[in-house]
Amino acid sequence: MRIILSAAALIIAAGTASANVSVQCGGSFSNFTAKMIDAAVAKGHDREDAQRFFASVRHDPATIKADRAQGIFQKTFTEFSRQLISQNRMDHGRRNLQRHKAIFDRMERQYGVSRGVLTAFWAFETDYGGYQGNFNTLNSLMTLSHDCRRPELFQPQVFAALELFERGDFDPATSTGAWAGEIGMVQMLPGDIIEAGVDGDGDGVVDLRRSPADALLSGANMLKRLGWRAGEPWLQEVVVPDNLDWSKTGLDTTMKVSQWAKLGVKARSGNLGAGNLNASILLPQGRKGPAFIAYPNYRVYFEWNQSFVYVTTAAYFATRLEGAPVFDAGNPEAGLSGAQMKQLQQKLQARGHNVGKIDGILGARTRAAVQKEQARLGLPADAWPTAALLNAL
Repeated sequence: MRIILSAAALIIAAGTASANVSVQCGGSFSNFTAKMIDAAVAKGHDREDAQRFFASVRHDPATIKADRAQGIFQKTFTEFSRQLISQNRMDHGRRNLQRHKAIFDRMERQYGVSRGVLTAFWAFETDYGGYQGNFNTLNSLMTLSHDCRRPELFQPQVFAALELFERGDFDPATSTGAWAGEIGMVQMLPGDIIEAGVDGDGDGVVDLRRSPADALLSGANMLKRLGWRAGEPWLQEVVVPDNLDWSKTGLDTTMKVSQWAKLGVKARSGNLGAGNLNASILLPQGRKGPAFIAYPNYRVYFEWNQSFVYVTTAAYFATRLEGAPVFDAGNPEAGLSGAQMKQLQQKLQARGHNVGKIDGILGARTRAAVQKEQARLGLPADAWPTAALLNAL
């Protein structure tokens, strides 16, 4: 089963996506389009170019349906990672690492991003370029810009696509990609392409759909611009002692690697990173499940995707591609069903915690609230919600 995950759908994309909304969302789509043309002109674009750019645009109900279907993020880390990291993806990834060795060598020299990292993104986003999405990119971006759920993420990307159109690098009628507007092998938004696109093969065009060199070097350049630190690790499986203070785990707490080592944290294979690096201990399924140490580069992943489970799986897969063993799944306590998670979120919200949308997904804010309530109730504060916590609340 192929799973295509849209980076932009949950994400604060790099660069232009942080700009303010230009046009009021909702209402008639044709009126919205006319206002987007006016906004483009106000931003300095030629009206005739803008009119040609928007001439074929249509509202796409399939994009809205895809945007609302995020049930995959309700899976546990073990379920999610086992589903995405198939033997075929491992074998195909290793073949690509050999086939494109020269590109990866250049990428590491020039941008300092490890080859496993981009290969994992390449695998998860498009199955190594095999399925890049068949949504009309402009239709999707305009549909999500018109929708009032998150127009601030997508309207700037429409204007970035217009800029690519003016350069001759985007055809509004035929350009296709993922439902959230990403393009190419590693799924980059138009604004990311403008800011970080690299002509890796030297043919004078940044072609993220057909050129592995362009796609991989562009992705690496984007990660570097987002803060990737050359030569440093990102994630590593660890063994943690049974008497660890569980309230210190999670992304909200960082300590030096040397401090974690003094508390008994050990690498499951190899050695921990440099002692002076800041790091957090991640327990995706609580103290009885798998355990990882997350270094500063791990946090850069959240600029690409904001799903904890997706990010941790992508980061872990990158380590597997570079030789790490299969993680020890442990024997975690049973988690909650989707309905129970929603009930838990409602209880947490009633206690004053900001968990965001009641969606049944164990996101960062829900994890933080769970950990606080576990500590208050005298339960092991490992941020893993269980029936015991739900009952105690």
